[in-house]
Amino acid sequence: MKRAAHLALTAALTGGILSVVPTTSAAAAPPPAVAHYSSEIVNDGTDVYYPAGAQGELPVALLMQGAQVHRMHYAAYARAVAAYGFVVVVPNHKRLVFFDSDYYPSQKMPAQAIDWMAAENATASSPLAGRIDTDTLVLLGHSFGGAAALGVAEESCGIPFCTTLGYSLPDEVKAASLFGTNNKSPLLGSSASMDNQIPVQLVQGTVDGVALPADAETSYTKLENGPKQIVRVAGANHYGITDTQNPAGADPDASVQPISQAASIATSARWAATFLKAQLGDGAAADYVYSTGDAADPGVTVTSTR
Repeated sequence: MKRAAHLALTAALTGGILSVVPTTSAAAAPPPAVAHYSSEIVNDGTDVYYPAGAQGELPVALLMQGAQVHRMHYAAYARAVAAYGFVVVVPNHKRLVFFDSDYYPSQKMPAQAIDWMAAENATASSPLAGRIDTDTLVLLGHSFGGAAALGVAEESCGIPFCTTLGYSLPDEVKAASLFGTNNKSPLLGSSASMDNQIPVQLVQGTVDGVALPADAETSYTKLENGPKQIVRVAGANHYGITDTQNPAGADPDASVQPISQAASIATSARWAATFLKAQLGDGAAADYVYSTGDAADPGVTVTSTR
């Protein structure tokens, strides 16, 4: 009964995208077709994923990668989030940080993505011409990219995520869902209070050996404003949203993930997408993330403040 109810809730949350099976069926609905093409945001090679059969304008989700993690390693996660009704863009943002030139997201990426949204929407040859909600950008982040997104969320500027004298949160940025992320200072060993200007969700693997669960819990308490949420994914480690464990080029997580990669990706993407949809006014998504989802999903425990 619990599984059937969970499947019905998942189908209801994505009803505008999926061909939904009756709520009495124990069979899962077929996944929506997610299309992909390559683009460029400024000088960053970018993968773009979107639900091919969706109607109307689609919000954009910018995925800010983990340190030294190539964008190709997020293909499954990006497709999973896109299936819920988002255009997911995954740039390779390469820059110099502390004498190392590699993939390191920065706080200028949301503004660059907003410019791309307007240009892509107006380009007749684009698969997304006229289909982008140019007023709405949400953030997905992993590790270093999630920390950069926290700076965006609280409209603050700090090295190495922001290298200008100040930072202004773009009006188009509405919410953030961040995996394996905290704001613990490696120098001070503590987390500062965050005056977040947008809703923030932290999705944290319980066996993460890089970004420790205790640090995510502390960072959650340091978020001063709601809505906010922490989702603890049982058995996921630091690379629970990448296509493979310990992707080449990135610092490995020695903590073994006991659940499958497919399970950690599906769970993390579901909670990220539904939280973001809830912040954009989707009532069914809000009901799931705040009321029914925790009980329906045996793979998570959730704490929220609205």
